[in-house]
Amino acid sequence: MQLQQEQLPNLNAQFKGIPPEEIISWAVKRAERPVVTTNFRPYEVAILNAVTEVKKDIPVVWCDTGYNTPNTYRHAEELIDRLQLHIDLYVPKQTAAHRDVMMGVPSIEDPRHPAFTEQVKLEPFRRAMEEHRPDVWFTNLRKGQTALRDSLDILSLSKDGVLKVSPFYYWSDTQLDAYLRERNLPNEHQYFDPTKVLGNRECGLHT
Repeated sequence: MQLQQEQLPNLNAQFKGIPPEEIISWAVKRAERPVVTTNFRPYEVAILNAVTEVKKDIPVVWCDTGYNTPNTYRHAEELIDRLQLHIDLYVPKQTAAHRDVMMGVPSIEDPRHPAFTEQVKLEPFRRAMEEHRPDVWFTNLRKGQTALRDSLDILSLSKDGVLKVSPFYYWSDTQLDAYLRERNLPNEHQYFDPTKVLGNRECGLHT
């Protein structure tokens, strides 16, 4: 899919208020190598359900930091089985047990935190993107999550030209709760991201 930055404002204006499945169908029809990424955080089930309803065999990239809660791992296994997800799992090259001995989980003020984030999240994510080479990347970014994400929209381009599609961008938690209830889909709130700690802090994947 070849889109230029100047085309995005008109497309985003057209897509605002359009059902997510229509946005996803539009992107899938134009994609050669689409992927959807997930970390199984709260409301991730919405994007996973919506995308796989349109394209059942889409690769689902899961970059697992190794620090998820037991609830998140159980939630992931439930969704993998229920939605028949085609998971491609990417993990850090060093185990969490080894890293715990060497540096532990540094706080965001710790000068080692950038190296920690690189090890557990950024490097596995780059490896995933290099292997899949997607032209379309479905994600569940939403307005109001972080300052950076507030500057994006339903469609945005990554710095390397990948089209990011966030069909639930303007949806509130209340709207997503209704979406999940209507489809009897489970949610997971006991999620922890050691690279962000604070919910409104950007981790680096979308910068």
